[in-house]
Amino acid sequence: MADEPLPEHQPPPGVDTRTIEAVGLVTEALETTERARGYLYSFHQLTGSADLKLGEAVDKLHDAGHHDLAEEIEREIVGRNVIPGRWTFQIMEAYDDTYWGPFREMEQRVRDKLTEGRRHLYEAQMKEDRRTHGHRHHTAVPD
Repeated sequence: MADEPLPEHQPPPGVDTRTIEAVGLVTEALETTERARGYLYSFHQLTGSADLKLGEAVDKLHDAGHHDLAEEIEREIVGRNVIPGRWTFQIMEAYDDTYWGPFREMEQRVRDKLTEGRRHLYEAQMKEDRRTHGHRHHTAVPD
């Protein structure tokens, strides 16, 4: 078997380097939003965990006889919106529907229109440029 990339990691005929670079940047930008979305999920889960812990703390304050303070925390903080009208799950849903989902669709549309839907062509070209051809740890594809 020849030591070359699979067809899905080779540019379609007639696709130039500048197009591959541009599509690669669109994909890289989407990857960055994927990371941002992960941070939002962390925010969502951490905030939810903090609210549950605070609920436990309220129970302990009640058990210790600090009813006024426990009730104040429960009334003012436990279950509170993190931004007006929204808990974190609503922020996630709005992000997904307003930004992340349409961004994913656009990135797919760009790849479909310009590179026959092929993914990571920029990286595949980089791998070809950087690997040592003929070296057993630098093969184009797995054995």
